[in-house]
Amino acid sequence: MKDAQLQQDVMNELNWDPSIHAEEIGVAVKNGVVTLSGMVRTYAEKLVAEKAAKRVRGVKAVAEDIEVKVTTSMKRNDTEIAKAAVDAQAWDVEVPHERIQLKVEDGWITLEGSVDWEFQRSAAARAVSNLLGVRGVTNLITLKRRLETTEIKRRLADAFKRNAELEAQSIQVDASDGRVVLRGKVHSWQQHDEATRVIWSAPGVMDVEDHLVVA
Repeated sequence: MKDAQLQQDVMNELNWDPSIHAEEIGVAVKNGVVTLSGMVRTYAEKLVAEKAAKRVRGVKAVAEDIEVKVTTSMKRNDTEIAKAAVDAQAWDVEVPHERIQLKVEDGWITLEGSVDWEFQRSAAARAVSNLLGVRGVTNLITLKRRLETTEIKRRLADAFKRNAELEAQSIQVDASDGRVVLRGKVHSWQQHDEATRVIWSAPGVMDVEDHLVVA
């Protein structure tokens, strides 16, 4: 697909999503790599815009240069944001909030701590991403090692075979000391995200090196 057509497709996808102010987001494309720029009102909108771009067929990668500029009506001081973030995590059943620490600086939340599963790590960030006044989230939560490398490989191979969305033969998985390396080709960002979801769902996975190519 030509870059000009891909640019138009991404713009159309952004316009299609009612939660995005597409007129405030710039879209540039070079060799299938999409760069998003501009300003949005919330961190949540920034995340939605990035996901929308990845949904478009032909997008190989997304570089995101969007800045969050909180409007006066949505502005909160760091103390208010910190309190809301603590409450949001405490009310989320997937977040082991007692094992997570957070700090807020100029509207930017940093999460630290240690949990057992990737879904808990992701849930901790998701719980605070939609709060008023948040400009960004840095997730430094680590995962505890639970299984040996051979067991991780076995479980991942079985999971890939069971998954109807993935062509297991086109994806290579290597694991060592809790670190998983993904290589191969997938046909869409949906398949890419599904492959990484399967990887992170395996107990014992502490880091993922992603070399999957969308083609």
